[in-house]
Amino acid sequence: MTKIRLTGYIDVPAARLAMVQAALPTHIALTRDEVGCLEFDVTEDETHPGRYLVSELFASRADFDAHQARSTDSPWAAVTAGIPRHYTIEEVSA
Repeated sequence: MTKIRLTGYIDVPAARLAMVQAALPTHIALTRDEVGCLEFDVTEDETHPGRYLVSELFASRADFDAHQARSTDSPWAAVTAGIPRHYTIEEVSA
């Protein structure tokens, strides 16, 4: 089965950093509880203030797509609206 891996980063503007930091733990917990979520990490880059490194692994394309659909209507989406993401999405053989 083909898994889906997302890697990259989001650069959060200083003016929005507190709101993003406050929303992040809930976003991580909800995502890790999703069916098919094998890995989900969002960590602050120690060398680039406001940059968060993102790494996700989902068991299938359907699981990844379900995550994208859920998070589109989430408080996380509202807090991070308009902040550009720099992600790479790839298929990974099991």
